Amino acid sequence: MRWHNLGDLVDRNGNLDKEAIIDLALPGDARVYTHREIDRLANGVARYLTGRRFDRGTRIAIVSLNRAEYAIAYFGIMRAGLVAVPVNIKLARDTIDYVMDDAGIAMAFVDAASRPLVRDGIPVIDFDDAGPGGFAATIQPADFDSVGAASDEVGQMLYTSGSTGRPKGVPLSHHGQLWALATRTSGALNESERYVIAQPLFHMNGLFALKTIFATNASVVLLPAFETRGYIEAIAKYRVTAATAVPTMWARVVKETELLKRNDVGSVRRLMLGSAPMTMGLWNKIKQVLPNVTLSIGYGTTEAGPAVFGPHPEGTATPPLALGYPINSDTVRLINGTENEGVLLMRNPALMTHYHNLPQQTAKAIVDGWYDSGDVMRRDDNGFYYFVGRADDMFVCSGENIYPGEVEKLLERHPKVQQAVVVPLPDEERSQVPVAFIVTRADAQPSVDEIRRFTIANGPAYQHPRRIEFVSELPWAGTNKIDRKSLIERARKLEAARGWSA
Repeated sequence: MRWHNLGDLVDRNGNLDKEAIIDLALPGDARVYTHREIDRLANGVARYLTGRRFDRGTRIAIVSLNRAEYAIAYFGIMRAGLVAVPVNIKLARDTIDYVMDDAGIAMAFVDAASRPLVRDGIPVIDFDDAGPGGFAATIQPADFDSVGAASDEVGQMLYTSGSTGRPKGVPLSHHGQLWALATRTSGALNESERYVIAQPLFHMNGLFALKTIFATNASVVLLPAFETRGYIEAIAKYRVTAATAVPTMWARVVKETELLKRNDVGSVRRLMLGSAPMTMGLWNKIKQVLPNVTLSIGYGTTEAGPAVFGPHPEGTATPPLALGYPINSDTVRLINGTENEGVLLMRNPALMTHYHNLPQQTAKAIVDGWYDSGDVMRRDDNGFYYFVGRADDMFVCSGENIYPGEVEKLLERHPKVQQAVVVPLPDEERSQVPVAFIVTRADAQPSVDEIRRFTIANGPAYQHPRRIEFVSELPWAGTNKIDRKSLIERARKLEAARGWSA
């Protein structure tokens, strides 16, 4: 492996004067950075931090929307032998305080909008500060020999989204992440690709995509956050060829039929979706917009990395919605079910050794070196794996196990349904019943009874939604996933008020 530090992925035998980042964070013209400029500025961050004499392993936060300086700070922190901690700026202020305290943050890189999220007493360098203490004045291009990371040395600490409580710190080693990177970049990736990233860099999906781009000397159009119009227009204007994204992002893209007519997004040849469930309905809608795209579904977790599944060793084509074939059959197992369906256990070099400051949570998650993903998977006759649902999302209705993702896939087969989310609603007789929130296709007005008849006719009767609300869009959590927790609350309020769609 040619890398020795997760912050230093540059191939200095390549063309360092080609574009690396087209940064659309600031209003007005795009800021374009070459690989050489990013490299030398990341060195500048490392040199500055070294001059501050932080102890090896000191944790440095990044609290900002996506921008070139985010990437520069992220790489530079690790080059100096320190630990990069990207912080979810969409969390509540008290939760951000908890994360900063839990991580023991010594300093933070921020943008102007997020600076108030960092409590007094933590030194900051502000990307937007044009004064003598700001990023531009403090960080100068430089030479720097990146620290050689020890075999178990932590390079970054990410915090899980905390959907079932406070976020958990996940320390990840240089070597584990570099193994995942080497595994994921061993195929057809090449430096001629131009990616787009709009998912937040504080999340594994966008952050690993960024590292993949730099590891292959490719380039990226970097948006500060996802907004449908800006995303579509950026793809068209900059002739983006590849994208990694969360499926919910493209569920919004395919709805914009008029915008797509005015903006040619046909340059996208590869689209990799992950971090949230995917349906055949969305797959088909994306194929209508991008008929020549190679569409793939990725899988990974913050705790165990994204290098779990890949192509079939005998060349069998990966079916739609399949996550792929295990990269190593000795690193995955299914439990608490049948031979071909159950909860996925994983072990590989990218796996965390522990949750930060949480020994009891660690003991639950990792047993005998195996990480319990909590994800229910199905394996087909060719050995391909498919995501069924979260074990903790599963609920029981009249004695039958219901996985919301399976009902959502069924609903999205209806020709008038654009997107659907299913959540449980408490019920005295049946324990819990499935209810659905549905975004319809443009100009389509299906009735509740029409949807109900369709689900009963095409799936098990116990799965059909007992209540339906038609909505214009679905709420998002901070990582561009559907906010199921808020929909569960909304379902209870609608039930109490008898406010469901008729």
